[in-house]
Amino acid sequence: MEITDSFRVSTPIDDTWKVLLDIESLAPCLPGAQLQEVEGEEYRGIVKVKVGPITAQYKGAAKLAEVDEAGRRIVIDASGRDTRGQGNAKATIVVTMKPEGAGTAVDVVTDLAITGKVAQFGRGVLADVSSKLMGQFVENLERDVLGAGGGDTSHAGGPYEQAIESAIHPQHEPQVQPSGPRRIESAEVEPVDLFEVAGGSLAKRLVPIALGALALFVVWRILRRRR
Repeated sequence: MEITDSFRVSTPIDDTWKVLLDIESLAPCLPGAQLQEVEGEEYRGIVKVKVGPITAQYKGAAKLAEVDEAGRRIVIDASGRDTRGQGNAKATIVVTMKPEGAGTAVDVVTDLAITGKVAQFGRGVLADVSSKLMGQFVENLERDVLGAGGGDTSHAGGPYEQAIESAIHPQHEPQVQPSGPRRIESAEVEPVDLFEVAGGSLAKRLVPIALGALALFVVWRILRRRR
């Protein structure tokens, strides 16, 4: 299914472009997401989702598949799987930017394929939830990254930023890069509560699904105890 979102930030497009390339800085702004390690151009972590009493955790990875600076376009390939083996998700995310006044307008088109409990919500619910989560992400981005001088990407950042920095300021001595993934130390995140995010009429549509999931969970627990 295809989900389309858009948002606007107050920073000029050059600064916004640099910030949105820095996935390591963006990760804490994503509700329910926790970045755990980086290896090369691949970013790995988890996303936690809660529906009533049921919590699902997706473990996956994201990679910058295309970076078109002239066209201000980024393509991200992402995939994840439920850690209990009850579903998986795969997405291609296309981000495009254009100037809008003193700020930047950002369009996000997600081609999403998902299986498992979350897939039962259908496109309408997922699109509405996606829109609300995008709003939370933008609030966090403006407050924690852009508002804190996030346009300054002179720090290490991701592999693209490191490559640009190396080209501008070449080192006389070759730097030895550690082998294997680089671990990211970060606090545990709370799962995204879809009831809370959906609200109102959407929550009513989620209730039958959550009750069904709860019934299956209870039966599964009873069967385990009998064994």
